[in-house]
Amino acid sequence: MLDLRLTRAARPAVQLRRLLVAAASAGTGFLLLSCLGYALKRPEAAGSAALRLAWCVVPVAATVYLALAVARTDPGTRPRPGLSAIGLGPARLMAVSALVTALSTTLGSLVALSLFLHLRGDLTGLPFDGAGASFLAAGKSLPLAATLTLLAVVPVVATVAVALALRPSDPRPVVRPQRRYLPFVRQAGGPAVGGRAAGGPAAGGRTDEVEAAGGGGAAGKGTPAAAAPAGVIDPRFTSPSLTDKADDEGAGDTPAGLPWAVALVAAGLTAQAYAGRKPPTPAFTFTTVPTGAGLFLLGWLLTAVGLVLAAPGLTHLCGRLLQCARPGALRLLAGRGLMAEATRIGRPLGILCAVTAAGYAVTTLYDSPGRPFGPLSALGALVVAGCAFATLLTVAVETRQGRAETTDALLRLGAPATVLRGAAALRAFALLAFFAPLTLAIAALAAFPLTR
Repeated sequence: MLDLRLTRAARPAVQLRRLLVAAASAGTGFLLLSCLGYALKRPEAAGSAALRLAWCVVPVAATVYLALAVARTDPGTRPRPGLSAIGLGPARLMAVSALVTALSTTLGSLVALSLFLHLRGDLTGLPFDGAGASFLAAGKSLPLAATLTLLAVVPVVATVAVALALRPSDPRPVVRPQRRYLPFVRQAGGPAVGGRAAGGPAAGGRTDEVEAAGGGGAAGKGTPAAAAPAGVIDPRFTSPSLTDKADDEGAGDTPAGLPWAVALVAAGLTAQAYAGRKPPTPAFTFTTVPTGAGLFLLGWLLTAVGLVLAAPGLTHLCGRLLQCARPGALRLLAGRGLMAEATRIGRPLGILCAVTAAGYAVTTLYDSPGRPFGPLSALGALVVAGCAFATLLTVAVETRQGRAETTDALLRLGAPATVLRGAAALRAFALLAFFAPLTLAIAALAAFPLTR
């Protein structure tokens, strides 16, 4: 009952995000059912039906990513002090998040099934003068097992992804044994490593003399040296602990992987340019992929992955550029915020850039009278683009929630609220000014082989 109250008592913004997940699930479920209808209508075109189903992996992944982002920002399922005492520990809250995600996606799948049956004419007759009968297999009975399997894809995958991402972890740090970097370093209170044990016969007398001299010198100065047990490595030659490394790392460290991401983008554009020397025949569409189009698809995939991996590093670079040339308080605050949240904001921003570049290439591909942009293609593009944009907004909300304590501290110190709002606007403008030309340039280069 308490879990239900936590779910129902959410703010309108949280409920709106859950409705967005349900809408994305409904669109993806309708696309999957449309693939089933196409296969029932044209049983001889099994390859084309399988290709349509394979393209549905993209909206399914976009919907699952949106559901995961919404689950992370749900304030009702966030661990708070005192909830464990009433039985709402981290594991229980994770189960609540997974349950809410399952309910939202299942609602969307039911809406998709109702709309699909309505357009087929199974409920009240064929609407729109039977315009959807050509690809919805109107008049043919739907196989129950296939229908339920396709409708369960999004709820099951989204629920499992949320459960795995939000699973509670052990708060205790993992203690690992110290590693010796120099095998010949003398141990404290014993001989060199690789020699005999302390007091054994294999050690030379020189080592014992040096140790005795060192101990005597220390005693003569009034600071007797404590005898360390044998087998303890000299701390001067040990690697720094994980805690020390975490203390040394600042919030604005450069995200790793930027050189590899740039290499992937360059490799993808090169593959597309190489494949564009000889256009594939027949023409490339969503339902017919010719043999020579494999290099095109590989190039698009490499370019998209490279954009996603490069976005955190580029976001960090935006923060550094904002702070150059004697910055004031406004630019310094905006730049440090971008550097601290580069990884969290960069990934969904990179996905949005990749979707935009792919959308430009698809628009160029279908910019001809012989290959019209059909309703199902438009629905798929709307689902993917909408999920990418909604995920970016959701991550922005999560970032704002993470900075709530810092914002409150600045307000208590007397910082004007206009400065904080100006810093947020400056961050958004800097990201737009940096990523918009970059995305358009990559999109133009990716679509250039298709226009030749």
